Amino acid sequence: MQHKLIYILFLFASVISYGQVNLYMESDKAEYNGKDIVNLTIVLELNGVDLEPQTRFQLPDLSKFNIIGSGSVTNTLIDPATNTLVTQKVSRIALEPKKKGKIKIGSVLVTVNNRIYKTEPFDVNIKDIIEKRSLASNMANEVYLNMEIEDREVYQDQATVAVLRVYSKNMDNFRKVKDVRLPRQDNLNIHPINLNKSEIDPSGAGNMASQVVAVFMVFPNESGYVDVPAISASVNSYSNKNKIVSNKVKLNVKKLPEGSPEYFKNAVGNFKVNVYNASKDKIEVDKPINVVVKVSGEGNLPDMQLPKIISSPDYEVFTPKITSKVTPGTTGMKGEILANYVIIPKKVGAISIKTEQFAFFDPASHEYVDLGNKALALNAFSHDQILESRSTVEKVNEYTNTLLETVDTPVLKTTTFKVREKSKFHWSILLTNISILIGLFIMYLLFKTWRKKRALVKETTSPKPLGSVAETEKQIREMLKTDINDYFSYLENLKDNGDYQKFFDTLEEMDTDIRKQYFQSSSQEFRVFLENYKGPSVAEEYRNLQQRIQMEKYSPLKSAEGIDELLKAVVNLYSRISK
Repeated sequence: MQHKLIYILFLFASVISYGQVNLYMESDKAEYNGKDIVNLTIVLELNGVDLEPQTRFQLPDLSKFNIIGSGSVTNTLIDPATNTLVTQKVSRIALEPKKKGKIKIGSVLVTVNNRIYKTEPFDVNIKDIIEKRSLASNMANEVYLNMEIEDREVYQDQATVAVLRVYSKNMDNFRKVKDVRLPRQDNLNIHPINLNKSEIDPSGAGNMASQVVAVFMVFPNESGYVDVPAISASVNSYSNKNKIVSNKVKLNVKKLPEGSPEYFKNAVGNFKVNVYNASKDKIEVDKPINVVVKVSGEGNLPDMQLPKIISSPDYEVFTPKITSKVTPGTTGMKGEILANYVIIPKKVGAISIKTEQFAFFDPASHEYVDLGNKALALNAFSHDQILESRSTVEKVNEYTNTLLETVDTPVLKTTTFKVREKSKFHWSILLTNISILIGLFIMYLLFKTWRKKRALVKETTSPKPLGSVAETEKQIREMLKTDINDYFSYLENLKDNGDYQKFFDTLEEMDTDIRKQYFQSSSQEFRVFLENYKGPSVAEEYRNLQQRIQMEKYSPLKSAEGIDELLKAVVNLYSRISK
């Protein structure tokens, strides 16, 4: 009986040694300065062949730290004393404390063979947290520049906000800090939020006052550990100019989860896509129209790749003009990006304009959102179909508009009387157009009568004696001199009404009149004349302006801003030439 009891005890001892699990966590020390890194070591030992972890290490709440690094290694060996398999898994985590004081680190959990094991919690003591900031100093340690990023663990292309502060014991030093230069780096996209100085906070760190001098948004575009480079600023005094540099900040950029759609590019945030036709007239074959692809929302809007319009034999598409209306938001840059396409339909009938498929990653829900592609259905007509669809009143209005556009005067703003297409008939507009035609006819008759009377008066007057050649040339130039201000007013009216074809025709007419004033028949001769009498700079400016006018005239897409800048350049140059 005694031998059986000893045998049972040995059996239990062998079973315990065969299937033993040991889990513990420890830190490298119990007390840290604010600038120190807290290193945690987690060890899991499995003594036995049949022991296998079913879950990974479940970490405790580490929200009071920034995780700046982690790693693990697994070792396997055979214990020669017991001839059992020993598996050891060691993980290390590097933490940066956010707050000072005593911080409790909870238990790590792991499941082995349907049983949960956990470590014992313990406390670490963090001294003054301000000491952790790598404040760059200058001016005999009088002014310090520090960059602070609260959220240092983000996804790729997700925004995090950085705050730049200046610390100093002397309040007078804050007004000397100027010329803050944001960093530039290939793996970072940086957009300023506010570059204005805030109010001075007298209760800063270490008995120093502080002031926020810049707030900006950082978008890391690659995963891994990414360093936000130091920011520089200048401190100007009466005697010299010094440079101060802030600290660097390391970001833990998480890689986007797997399972993204194959056409996902780099959109991170929350977005919507809309496609619409910006042209108000009927769509005609072989005539350009404006189609806008609008992406709105909040995220990495300025840096994301927009969905393009897919090419098709039904239409011809040109490179779009990109415009953005973006402001800083809470989780990224918010607003809208517009891609204005010029599209020329190539067939009569129904046309479907489609965009590329678009998907984005939403950091709030940690999942991908697939918007697919957007389609715009249009119906194109031939030129004959558009003419046949017009009513009698619309044809009368078109004839009236043509007459008003051909009136040869830069003073009368006739384009304001042009008839727009309406959805219903308006008798008042028709009567107004008829009244204008009658008035113009009466003015024409009065003008002819006045010219006849003037010719009779000239015949009765005695001829004046001829002067010298110089006097005669001066007199001819005075007769040919063009009132340039009338042209400027007329061009301004054409620009405001969007009549760009008439605008460029009037520009050519004005240029011809100015050249005639100086007895120059071609632009080449006029440039030589300007170089001799006005200087080579004016001649070169005239040549560049003519090239710019031709480029804008034959551009498939004309913008009001570009025409306005062109008109300013025309007024500036021709005002100096016609003096």
